[in-house]
Amino acid sequence: MERYDLVYRLYDEHDTATLREYQEFVDVFPAVDSRVALEHWQEATEELETRKDEIRSAFAAGETFAEIAARTTRDQAFTALDLEAKYGRAVNVLVLDVDETLRSAGGTDNEIPRETLHFLTEFHEAGVPIVICTGQTLENVKGFAIQGLGSEIVHSGNLSIVYEAGTGVFTPGHGAETKQLLYEDLDESIRTVFDDVRSRVLPEAPEELRRGCHLQGNEFNVTMKPNYETGSADAREIIDEALVYLIDLLADAVGRVLEDAGEEVNGENGEPATGGESELTPGDETITDWTRAFYAGQDPEIRAVLEGEGAYPDLAIDDVPDRLAATLERIDVAYYEADAAEIGSLELNKVVGVQRALDVLGVENPFALVMGDSKSDLRVMEWVADTDAGIAAAPEHASQETLQHVLETDELVFDRGKSVDVLRTVYALNRLAHLG
Repeated sequence: MERYDLVYRLYDEHDTATLREYQEFVDVFPAVDSRVALEHWQEATEELETRKDEIRSAFAAGETFAEIAARTTRDQAFTALDLEAKYGRAVNVLVLDVDETLRSAGGTDNEIPRETLHFLTEFHEAGVPIVICTGQTLENVKGFAIQGLGSEIVHSGNLSIVYEAGTGVFTPGHGAETKQLLYEDLDESIRTVFDDVRSRVLPEAPEELRRGCHLQGNEFNVTMKPNYETGSADAREIIDEALVYLIDLLADAVGRVLEDAGEEVNGENGEPATGGESELTPGDETITDWTRAFYAGQDPEIRAVLEGEGAYPDLAIDDVPDRLAATLERIDVAYYEADAAEIGSLELNKVVGVQRALDVLGVENPFALVMGDSKSDLRVMEWVADTDAGIAAAPEHASQETLQHVLETDELVFDRGKSVDVLRTVYALNRLAHLG
């Protein structure tokens, strides 16, 4: 309990609230060409050091406690103590989702806050690799990463971008391993399905859907996004329609591939699945119903949308013929309410991308902080939990399953747009862990 007693002393005997105010001012002071402003910043810096010196002289590990007091609240410091007692090691890599995690349309005007960017810089300078793990395209991620963190960090060799939810990994500064297109390793049949869907998704869409949606510029995944403000009623309505359309188009594309391969779709006992018909044909309505039933059976949100759109078939997931199910089990259909409808490969998810990124970065024994809000982030969280390779954090508005996982592990839940609070806690954890 000695460290707990020391932290009690730290926050009881010193004005840590004022100390944090000075630290935050010094850290995020804007670059301005003003002599008066610079003098004010210099005065604040000197006062900050004076207050830190008081703490440095009061504790044996004075530098550690001064930095903890300057950057974390009492609650964050005690959470860090609990994590250090539980795991006994420092976080050695950050795995971070972006949208609705580092930034929030509702809480940060869709910008990563300056204090968050500053803490990411602090971790980088401490030698902690950063893995940005997102469903966005590579070009989008590179753009805001360079704008927010700077080209030097992005191209330092210690930052990796897992994009399109794991279909590709970009790690500048690593020669031939810099860009890895993981989707090129998929079977030709699966790549053919995606090529088919992508080539037809907009040209064959109903006129209302073409007007209300656009196709995200992915390298592999097929993502339909609304032409309305994310989260709005119009966006919700058009994405619900897009989800049904995308599932039906996927069903047809899979049917084409299986038919071209001469495959038959049979029931469990090898008998024809329906009405004596065993071969799939393009546009077959039964294939559409089976495919709808398959994804409805896997995801309650998808089922709810299909029911709301009058597209839910009177079939159970067990009714889906084995051969068709075997293909669909390799393809992910994702629904993000009022935001996106997407198909991707279940063989290429954020876990696969993160694992490849860690290999390239040379992180052999990871203990990661995984931050995210969606089901794709949950897979990474579950992977680090199952392998004792990290801890998880999520915003309060994360998906129900993601939030439940975080609450059942270390309860690292943060307010919308305040991912920096968890970064502060992990900063303190790392300081404490390095005390030995």
